[in-house]
Amino acid sequence: MTAQLPALPILVADDDAAVRSTLRIFLNSEGLDCELVASPAEALAALARREFGVMLADMNYSRDTTSGAEGLSLIAQANAVDPQLPIIAMTAWGTVALAVEAMRGGASDFIEKPWDNNRLASMLRNLLALRQTRQANQRLAARNQLLSAEGQSERPWIAASPAMQSLMAQVERLKDAGVNLLITGENGTGKSQLAQAIHRASVRAQAPFISVNMGAIPDTLFESEMFGHEKGAFTDARQTRIGRFELADSGTLFLDEVGNIPLNQQAKLLQVLEGGQFERLGSAKLRRADVRLIAASNADLAQMVELGSFRRDLLYRLNSVQLHLPPLRERGADIVSLAEHYLASHARRYQRPAKTLSPAASEALLQHHWPGNVRELAHCMERVSLLVQQQLVEPADLGLNGATAPVATAAFDAGELTLEEAEVILIRTALKRAGGNAPQAAQALGLSRSAFYRRLEKYRL
Repeated sequence: MTAQLPALPILVADDDAAVRSTLRIFLNSEGLDCELVASPAEALAALARREFGVMLADMNYSRDTTSGAEGLSLIAQANAVDPQLPIIAMTAWGTVALAVEAMRGGASDFIEKPWDNNRLASMLRNLLALRQTRQANQRLAARNQLLSAEGQSERPWIAASPAMQSLMAQVERLKDAGVNLLITGENGTGKSQLAQAIHRASVRAQAPFISVNMGAIPDTLFESEMFGHEKGAFTDARQTRIGRFELADSGTLFLDEVGNIPLNQQAKLLQVLEGGQFERLGSAKLRRADVRLIAASNADLAQMVELGSFRRDLLYRLNSVQLHLPPLRERGADIVSLAEHYLASHARRYQRPAKTLSPAASEALLQHHWPGNVRELAHCMERVSLLVQQQLVEPADLGLNGATAPVATAAFDAGELTLEEAEVILIRTALKRAGGNAPQAAQALGLSRSAFYRRLEKYRL
């Protein structure tokens, strides 16, 4: 039985010291850790402090009563603290009516004293598996909701150029090392796509990849977003929320634009990275998550350390190994392939006819400097997909060298775009005019930083 069970301990609540001692010997013989308490109050305090796999709860704690009322009350309160916790009700005064009442009250099973060790072992095996399934289902539902909201999807990684081949050789050596990685590079080089490629190539590929844009998290919601919160932890906490660390358990947690983390929140992140433990907001219960951390930044974090806006110790934690993503102008062999990929992708997204780059258009792409890197190339192909009528794309259709704004304006005047398409073009234009500076672009559009980043995530920009 031992090898099949999770490591979560068993909570035993019974006022009889002999029963507690006997159960400790039995559970230890099964390879299970346990915590022993003598009263409902102690049991509830233990549940508030840590997680358990199953609770074995006596139904009676006072010598002058055998009604089971104390046990029924404990079961109800334990369910309120941890709704996923399987509970086995125990009593020496077992009746069918009390067993039924305990099950209706939230117990998962019922056993009489003295118990049969084989039957109890079978119960524990099944309920520990149930606990694990419930937790996995809760995480899966939260992950699916998050991925659906953020529109994440797998994208092909194009890396034929020598600069990228050298980088991918590094990735190949590091993919399964499990060390924290820091990806650096200019705006728009594809740092998040590289992080996903690393995850898909690693031994964690079947586990979740959870991405967090640190610039999109308001300072007041940092702990809730990263570590989760309990129902009622603050005014608007109407239900329990699983944080990003917990969602990424067994997988990869990607912190994009890590230089945007406010200084007062950096200490909280560092504490989790150093100790491997965290608490949901509104709970004192310690939790663990096994994650591979990848961070990314276009800022010079070392310079930020010298300026006092980024913690040196946090940088050391994030920067076990640094990978530098080259700008698009150094990836000549990838440009046309990337353009064709984005052209086809946007045609599918907007349900427009497929288009082909002419040899002259391909040459024009190769000659352009691409200050906005891969993001600028993706924007260019999006405009072509939306605005160019003919099937063969020529150099004049690309809107390079300052031709972007007039073309977009003409499209607005024609009234041919949907609201979503128009908003995308407005965001693209604001980013271009701001030189890729997201906060400046947000200010130009009259949006808060977090609202602007939410739109970037919504449209997968």
